[in-house]
Amino acid sequence: MSKVLVLGAGFVAGPFLRAMLERDEVRVRIGDLEPDKAAVLAGSHPRASFFGLDLRDEAALDAEIASADVVASLVPYAFHPVVARACLRRGKNMVTASYASDAMRALDGEARKAGITILNEMGLDPGIDHMEAMRLIHGVQASGGTVLGFTSYCGGLPSPEANNNPFGYKFSWSPRGVLLAGTNDARYLKDGREIHVPGAVLFDHYELLDVPGLGLFEAYPNRNSLPYLGIYGIPGARTMYRGTFRYPGWCRTMKAIAALGYLSQEDRLLAGWSARDLILALAEAPAGTEPRAAAAARLKMDRGSDVFDRMAWLGLFDDVSIGVEHASPLEALERLMLRRLRYEPGERDMILLQHVIDARTEKGREIRITSTLVDRGIPGGDSSMSRTVGLPAAAGARLLLDGRLAGRGVVIPVWPEIYEPVLADLARRGIAFREERQERTAGPAR
Repeated sequence: MSKVLVLGAGFVAGPFLRAMLERDEVRVRIGDLEPDKAAVLAGSHPRASFFGLDLRDEAALDAEIASADVVASLVPYAFHPVVARACLRRGKNMVTASYASDAMRALDGEARKAGITILNEMGLDPGIDHMEAMRLIHGVQASGGTVLGFTSYCGGLPSPEANNNPFGYKFSWSPRGVLLAGTNDARYLKDGREIHVPGAVLFDHYELLDVPGLGLFEAYPNRNSLPYLGIYGIPGARTMYRGTFRYPGWCRTMKAIAALGYLSQEDRLLAGWSARDLILALAEAPAGTEPRAAAAARLKMDRGSDVFDRMAWLGLFDDVSIGVEHASPLEALERLMLRRLRYEPGERDMILLQHVIDARTEKGREIRITSTLVDRGIPGGDSSMSRTVGLPAAAGARLLLDGRLAGRGVVIPVWPEIYEPVLADLARRGIAFREERQERTAGPAR
């Protein structure tokens, strides 16, 4: 009997747990700071158990890890190095769905010396995006071709029938992560030219893209794309761009919200404040000013703009209480957004991920390969976001249980021995890409 230790009982843990328990020889032990959450996940399954998790208790953590065969760290990303060091002490393999941070990469030498694998980025983005990218890139290279350009977009969105609010968005993930992503600088390569986009103007740099069958989406750059030239093994490509999909209107609205100061993490005394009080303070307008007018004046925009319609719908101009004594504008915005931008029972989310590769074949023809994943949540069941994060992580855990990735150090899923079985497992579960190829006339890569 194999034992998988799951740390964290958040929303991705359910799909992970159920996928692991498909194997009759696997037992799963799940821990969380809130043991009741872990208990609900374990339920009455005879091969599932739960416990209270305190990552500050090194001895208790070591004891749990010592009795496991594989450890899945589904806790917030900042705690992964804590779990990884415990796995090193006990010589246990580990999987996460989060980016391989500098702190995690620094453990590579120790992991190799210990003969263990710390498998990172086994979620959606990062995760499935890497795996499909490498499948396509390796396919081009194996046939003697050359990758000229790589462009990718990913978004977690309401499914079209659930896209019923002015924002075109609902939270299926951490609101803080979504909002803070709008403060990051971005870098990418386009037609051989390196482009740097400061976080302050990120939402100015979007384009409209048509996805057949789904319509128009905004796409804007996501962080630093340049390292992926090396990670993906295409240093000669003239275009490397990784971006985010949103429904139209998002970028102009988030630009205004950011410009007003809502993404600030500076703590303020907000006792007794309403949303109206906060926007007047951010707009530096006198008490009693009409909030829409104050925001329009501060941003030097027409008060009739649909941007302010969205802000009004969200409740940013209302006398509704923020409901907290101390908070940053970012935390206040999170609370206000969660009141309106949530999925109602039975509504589905949607994952939209698209890769576009421009390549030159061995015979000199230029082709464009477009690979698109559209996945929707299960009404009344798992969200698409939870499935596309939890299921790849579970597939990675199975590879570790089977000893197929032993002793590799700190890795991400860019090798065929990882991405081929994982993509096949996802396709079996209905999470699959649709690929199209077309010849192109010679010209610069996209």
